[in-house]
Amino acid sequence: MMSIYRTNTCAELRKADVGKTVRLAGWIHSVRDHGGVIFIDLRDHYGMTQIVVDPEREFYRDLDHWRVESVVSFSGKVVARSENTVNPRLATGEIEVVAEGMEMLGEADVIPFQVAKDDSAPEALRLKYRFLDLRRDRLHRNIILRSQVISEMRRYMTEIGFNEFQTPILTASSPEGARDYLVPSRLHPGKFYALPQAPQQFKQLLMVAGFDKYFQIAPCFRDEDARADRSPGEFYQLDVEMSFVEQDEIFAVIEGMFERIFSKFSTKEFTHAPFPRIPYREAMRRFGSDKPDLRNPIEMVDVSEHFAGCGFSAFANVVANGGVVRAMRAPKVAGKPRKFFDDMIKFAQAAGAKGMAYIIWNGGEVKSPIVKFLTPEIVDALKVTGKVEDGDALFFLADKESEVMKVGGAVIPELGNQLGLIDPNVFKFCWIVDFPMFERDEETGQIIFSHNPFSMPQGGMDALMNKNPLDILAYQYDIVCNGIELSSGAIRNHLPEVMYKAFEIAGYAPEVVDEKFGGMINAFKLGAPPHGGIAPGVDRTVMLLADEPNIREVIAFPFNQQAQDLMMNAPAEATIKQLRELHLQVVLPKKERDKMEKAQEQSKQE
Repeated sequence: MMSIYRTNTCAELRKADVGKTVRLAGWIHSVRDHGGVIFIDLRDHYGMTQIVVDPEREFYRDLDHWRVESVVSFSGKVVARSENTVNPRLATGEIEVVAEGMEMLGEADVIPFQVAKDDSAPEALRLKYRFLDLRRDRLHRNIILRSQVISEMRRYMTEIGFNEFQTPILTASSPEGARDYLVPSRLHPGKFYALPQAPQQFKQLLMVAGFDKYFQIAPCFRDEDARADRSPGEFYQLDVEMSFVEQDEIFAVIEGMFERIFSKFSTKEFTHAPFPRIPYREAMRRFGSDKPDLRNPIEMVDVSEHFAGCGFSAFANVVANGGVVRAMRAPKVAGKPRKFFDDMIKFAQAAGAKGMAYIIWNGGEVKSPIVKFLTPEIVDALKVTGKVEDGDALFFLADKESEVMKVGGAVIPELGNQLGLIDPNVFKFCWIVDFPMFERDEETGQIIFSHNPFSMPQGGMDALMNKNPLDILAYQYDIVCNGIELSSGAIRNHLPEVMYKAFEIAGYAPEVVDEKFGGMINAFKLGAPPHGGIAPGVDRTVMLLADEPNIREVIAFPFNQQAQDLMMNAPAEATIKQLRELHLQVVLPKKERDKMEKAQEQSKQE
């Protein structure tokens, strides 16, 4: 069917179309005056075409007051550009359309920032006019990429036998760990729904219901603070659950999905299946993080034994008191100025370290503020353990193990970035596996769940009955790419007796479990299959593929860092009528009350 607005899009016309009469519609991207002849770049969703307007045309004078970003329709003839005016950067760069008619479809006021140029407008302004920001080519491509990635995820999951189901948005509060968004009930005064932090319980109940393989592009809602790789408020994930499976079968499905997505939407190298598997405790020991960036060759090695009883008392005392000393090899830094080493020490201190030492090996010479306290034998042993080559240095952290891991987890990526060791043209995936089921609360000393209370403990009931709780591992796993956690998952604990025992170890009586998780427990008592799942983040996956440092750049209408939608003015105050219908009364914090009273007083004076 022929549109009254256009015969072609702004990306379609080629040299083969020369001589045709066409009609194009789109936004005025830019205007150039070349001695009276006007050249307009007309942009639509698909691309750009150059329009030529001759001064003899009667609509020529109208161009004086029409601004960029106005929506216009042009009719005219396709002509070939001369050889020296061909634009190889445009798909339509070999042709232009000589305008014979023009119709204004939507005139624009003065725009708050430029679309055609890389205008570094403040983020608040960009978010307030997000629809304008989305006209920019980079953002527009990001949102299209997101759509294509989601479509490909759906296609892949359907091809391998999964069914897509929708789970409720208005539900009950769940123990996911973050704060819920609560929705007051009009029909049930004083009671609240919660927006789902994840469809966790529902997808498990679908397995109990016998559906076998489920997926959903699921919206999730968490009242948590923003980060570069986390959007406050809401996010989307590819939610997956499978029955009668072990961990390896889930890994195979997800590895296949990422192989499909990254081979289709990226030209960068990436890890092919099977992805490396790193036990959680090993990851923390080597990288100080359960989200390691495997592009970075720097990792920690234990050198505690070399400092035990040595002349460097600061480290010797740490080891004597049960702490550890870990070393990180920085390659080819011998030529760096002293400031580089001082800055790295300051960085470590800002991350929580009491200090950081270093030794440099350069042309047979050893330099270090601490080397005078060490014997040549210790220095040689450190060189061997640290796999040091000439020109390298070792940085050292000494403290109790948890502190060394925390600081090392910050220092390793900083060193990698400072030394240019992280290849931006590679995606490196890995699985982090064997998470501890329990840990000790540092404040209370009690045994608590380490991560997910609904994971199946490795060894089942026997492990819960006979092992030290701190030694019990869970069938729990994360998938990580370039230092970003894309997903967590687990084989579920589907056996009521095992669940009661696991919660008992964490200090929960059976009646508490029944009260908090009665729906799940009751379902499991009526025949539940072994099952497990995972939920890769859609937003983070697209962020990696688009090579964007901030997740907001791949979300069409994101919140700002304060969880506000500046374009729609949300959150906003409710009316008195709405509050009465919901049987609610707003009690503001004192600071907010004082602020409101001051504003009201100023308003009266004006």
